[in-house]
Amino acid sequence: MPQTVLVTGATGYIASRLIPRLLNAGYQVRCLARNPARLMGRAWYPKIQVMPGDVTRPSTLSSVMLGVSTAYYLIHSMSAGHGYARLDLESARNFAQAARAAGVEHIIYLGGLADPNDPDLSTHMKSRIESGAALREAGVPVTEFRAGIIVGPGSVSFEMIRFIAEQFPLMVGPTWLRHHSQPIATPNVLDFLMAALVTPDARGKIIELGSLETFTYIDVMLRYAQIRGLKRVPLLLPFVPVGFMAFFIDLLTPVESSYAFPLVEGLKNDSLVLDRSNLSLFPGIDLMDYTSAVRRALLDTHPTEIERIWLDLDKDSLEIKHEGMFIDYRRIRLAASINSVFSTLQQYAGFPLKVGLVRAFKLDFLNADTLRLQVAQKIPGQAWLEWKVTPHAGGTLLEQTVFFAPKGLPGFLIWYLLYLFHRRIFGKLIQRMAIQS
Repeated sequence: MPQTVLVTGATGYIASRLIPRLLNAGYQVRCLARNPARLMGRAWYPKIQVMPGDVTRPSTLSSVMLGVSTAYYLIHSMSAGHGYARLDLESARNFAQAARAAGVEHIIYLGGLADPNDPDLSTHMKSRIESGAALREAGVPVTEFRAGIIVGPGSVSFEMIRFIAEQFPLMVGPTWLRHHSQPIATPNVLDFLMAALVTPDARGKIIELGSLETFTYIDVMLRYAQIRGLKRVPLLLPFVPVGFMAFFIDLLTPVESSYAFPLVEGLKNDSLVLDRSNLSLFPGIDLMDYTSAVRRALLDTHPTEIERIWLDLDKDSLEIKHEGMFIDYRRIRLAASINSVFSTLQQYAGFPLKVGLVRAFKLDFLNADTLRLQVAQKIPGQAWLEWKVTPHAGGTLLEQTVFFAPKGLPGFLIWYLLYLFHRRIFGKLIQRMAIQS
C-alpha cells in the first residue's frame, strides 16, 4: 500500500506544484485545508484526499494525521497581518504536537534563508526560522529547507521581481536593495522536497538552498529585465519607507499588502547559503543558474502551465493579475447541449473572429471540450482566448478566459488604458457565443 503523505498549504504556490509530483511518484496524498471547497478547481483534486482542519485549532488536527508517514509543513500566517509571527509559532507547535501524537515519522518544512545571528533580522525571516525550531520541539524528526527568492511563475518573490522589472524603465528603490541573495529555481526546490522523502540522513538536518551565483536584489531585477530585452536604469535612494514600497507593490503587482510589507522588510537582510555541507545529501540534484531559471519561468507563463487559482473563488466573472498575466474570466450557464455549444465554438478554429482591436488568431489548443486561440498579430506581449464547455444541470457551463502576458511598459499600458473597453468587449463576446449556441 502506498505511503500516505500529508500536504499543508495546498492552495499555496509550492504545495500546489508539489502535489502532482507526489501523485506521479505513487504516493497517496492527503491535504489539510481550512476550506476544502477552494481546492475543487484544481486538476489534481479528484486524485487526493482532502480533510478540513486548521493549524490554529489543535482539535481539528488529530484525525487528519492518522496513518500519515510524512507531513509537509508549507504554510505561513502573513495574510493575517499584524501579529502573524506569533500565529506562526503557535501553528507550528500545534502541528508538531499533533504529528507526534499520531505517530507521524517525519516532517518536511520549507522556511526562509537568512543568517539567524543577524542582529537586524526582519520579523518575517525571524518568524520563518523560529517556526522551524518550533516544529522540532515535539521530537518528530524534521527536515528543514531554507530558501530565499524562489524563481518560478506564481512565486510571490518572483512575481514582485517580474511585475516591477516589466513596468518601470526607471527602477526606483531603497538603498538596501544592495543586500545579497542566491535565488533558486522552483524545479530545484521541488526536487529537494521530493528527495527528502527517501533520504533518511536528511532527517534532523537544516539544508540551505540557493544557486551558486550571488546577486544584489536590484541586480536580480536588472538581470530579469536583460533576459526580457528591456532596458532598465536603477535609482536607489535612502530613507524609502517600507510601507511606501508595500503600497505600490500591492497596487501594481499580484502581491497583496499583507504579504508585501513583510517581504519588503525582509530585503533588508542578506539571503545567502552559509553552509553547503548538507547539500551533499542530495548528489543527484543539479542547481539551475538564475538565467536558466528565469527562462524556464517565462516558458511556463502559458495557459497550459498556469495554476488556475481563480476557479477556487467560484465566481461568474473576475479579473486578476496572476503568474505574469492579466486574467479576465467569465462563465455562463446555457440550456443548450454541450455538443451544440462546442460546435458553435469550433467554427472559430478557422479564425474568422474579431475581438476589439485584434484581427488575427492562430489555433493554440483544441480537444473535446476546450478551444484556445492565440493572438497572432504583433502586440507587446502574448495573449490567448480560451473557451471551455462542461455539462451542468442538464445543460452546459461555458467558460471564457482571456490571458494576457504583457511585455514591458507598453504591454501594461495597453491593458490599463483600454481596460474598460476590454471589459465591454469580453462581456459581449461570451454573450455572442451563448446566443449563437
